[in-house]
Amino acid sequence: MNLKKDNKILRKSFEQSASYYQRARPDYPEELFDELIQAANLHAGDHLLEVGCATGKATLPLARLGFKITCVELGAELAIVARQNLVGMDVDVITGSFEDWRPEMEKEFDLVFAATAWKWVDPEVRYIKAWQALRPGGHLAFWNADHVFPEGGDPFFREIQTVYYEIGEGKSVEHNEWPRPGELHEQRYEIEKSGLFEVVHVRHFDWERIYHVDEYIKLLETFSGHILMEEWKRDKLFNEIRIRLNSRPEKSVRRHWGAVLHVALRKD
Repeated sequence: MNLKKDNKILRKSFEQSASYYQRARPDYPEELFDELIQAANLHAGDHLLEVGCATGKATLPLARLGFKITCVELGAELAIVARQNLVGMDVDVITGSFEDWRPEMEKEFDLVFAATAWKWVDPEVRYIKAWQALRPGGHLAFWNADHVFPEGGDPFFREIQTVYYEIGEGKSVEHNEWPRPGELHEQRYEIEKSGLFEVVHVRHFDWERIYHVDEYIKLLETFSGHILMEEWKRDKLFNEIRIRLNSRPEKSVRRHWGAVLHVALRKD
């Protein structure tokens, strides 16, 4: 399998969920933004570059705090929705890939950041491009929103694995695909290995959200693996999810989210 080609297909799949991505995806904790601002020494009016803003889940909270933001978003439909969500804010959304984007020579950014998007950027160029866009003393920050499984968490996710296995989409037993809060992978080594950045802050965050049946299905429809799943598999899976969740008194599922905030200083 050509991993780079496969990755490009996956990252383009989010276009299909543009109309409901903003509602379905979780909001990031306020504490994460507070920590980001402190760790990167940001001040209102600073100019930020966001890599892969999607519909603006992380853009909007930062724009409301007075930051000027330039976003580079690969998906044309996602960019359209982002512009609608960010009307009135000091935000410019550019359609295109970060790999191909060329910054204006006279413009240097105080922060380059990516929220649940950094993993989709070509690892061979992402640190170089971020370094080139930043002013001396600027920072790089990124985090992902991932599923974590605390002790006492909702048993639904392990129970539904029987259906995933039936359709050939079950979790691998060879990797830790059931991380607890605080166990998500940190990328300190990768950042330092680039030779362009010094890690100055890493912190794990976790939070939870309750999803009613249709809300949870919509959430799954924003994940690349479910978007690209064969139709018969997706139909069988979603039908079984509806049956199981509707049989619960509350007709909902409790999902825990985790994120690892990485902040790194640009080396001069």
